[in-house]
Amino acid sequence: MLQVLYVLSWIIFIGVCIEAGAFIFNAVYALAINPAGAKFAVPAIDLTSLYHYDAGYFGVFTFIMCIVAIMRALLFYLIVKILHERKLDLSAPFNDVVRRCIANMAYLSLFIGAFSFRGVKYAEWFAKEGVKMPDIESLRLGGADVWLFMGVTLLVIAYMFKRGIEIQSEHELTV
Repeated sequence: MLQVLYVLSWIIFIGVCIEAGAFIFNAVYALAINPAGAKFAVPAIDLTSLYHYDAGYFGVFTFIMCIVAIMRALLFYLIVKILHERKLDLSAPFNDVVRRCIANMAYLSLFIGAFSFRGVKYAEWFAKEGVKMPDIESLRLGGADVWLFMGVTLLVIAYMFKRGIEIQSEHELTV
């Protein structure tokens, strides 16, 4: 089962890395070389009206999109790393490496949720200003509440792992 999760994690990791790279490339290309690059490779993401409204706002908004995409890639990198290094031992799951990995995943999830929420509010503000904006889901900024919930849940699990490690070390000392 862990091998199947490992392969799926690699596939998702490669996909989100490609997405993050595309966001970064298109943003830099639109700002530095050709403003026509504001129309992303994904047909549903067309930010040309935002670029024509203000190039600075376009830069900030694409920066938020890039940060969210990069953090999602980092999240899956942590999953791939823990599965690749075979640190996830089901016979003794309470170890410090797994706890740190879960805590890092929790913090990343919280940051993804915060940046996604900020990006959604920013897009809503642009829509109020009359700028034609793509759908939030096509911008890959939807689900901030889910990311925040996942982050809090992973933090609770990380603290449970911390306590499990303490109990396990106390048990080993008494034997």
